[in-house]
Amino acid sequence: MFSGSSVAVVTPMHPDGAIDFDAWQRLLEFHVSGGTAAVVVGGTTGESATITDAELRQLVIAARDVARGRVAIIAGAGVSSTAMTVERVRWLGDLNIDGLLVVTPAYVKPTQEGLFQHYSAVAAVAKVPVVLYNVPGRTGVDMVPATVARLATLPKIVAIKEAVPGAARVRDIRSLAPTFTVLSGDDATCREAVLAGARGVISVTANVAPNGMREMIAAALAGDAGRAAALDAPLAGLHEALFVEGNPIPVKWALQRMGMISAGIRLPMTPLAEPLQGRVAAAMDAAGLKHAFRGS
Repeated sequence: MFSGSSVAVVTPMHPDGAIDFDAWQRLLEFHVSGGTAAVVVGGTTGESATITDAELRQLVIAARDVARGRVAIIAGAGVSSTAMTVERVRWLGDLNIDGLLVVTPAYVKPTQEGLFQHYSAVAAVAKVPVVLYNVPGRTGVDMVPATVARLATLPKIVAIKEAVPGAARVRDIRSLAPTFTVLSGDDATCREAVLAGARGVISVTANVAPNGMREMIAAALAGDAGRAAALDAPLAGLHEALFVEGNPIPVKWALQRMGMISAGIRLPMTPLAEPLQGRVAAAMDAAGLKHAFRGS
């Protein structure tokens, strides 16, 4: 579960913003058939900031029931308040899932000691394994390797999704915590991160290309840099194009184009700007996704 290619899956919505549970089942089956290792429900790509606790519970239960052990289910649990995060960790842990992804508190800019205490409180109540999530480009705070190494000693904390691009951060964490699992959170550099010692990726690109991401990460894990590079080449355009506007705007448009979901997205996110649609479509075509599903 904490290796290979996992997906930070979108939350499919009807045009009025209501969650589309038929499309949810379709997406989950897509990832089962594509060999995805784990599905992260209600993460950043799943519009965690705009879904309610009740909706998160529904999504997690539905994902668990569809998956039936065929793919691991990891729920997004982190918010900016430690007390609210702890409460989420409590009730999500009762839903018979495989793990929790807990992002650093956004906007409040805690100190490194504050981050350590925040995650210590999470670890104290967690009933399932916890994956730390460091994404300073979105949260405004960077959890440094020394803090990660301290947290790696706590029960239930088993891995980190590290979204600082490149391989240097992976090496820094592993130098301080050699046995701790690092997962890349940056599609554009996940191949080099895995070759440097990361155990996999939690990916946005895998939303549309699960099999391609699975094969590429498997090659990198095997140490076959040449094959990994060859497999990554047709995906490289997606790694860039799926971030031409704030995630998950482009990836939701791509999945709509593939016929997997409808056009629903919640404010303050808006549909992909028309001038950028050609760029995303071209990246999809280069990755061989143009005719993958009934959409065009």
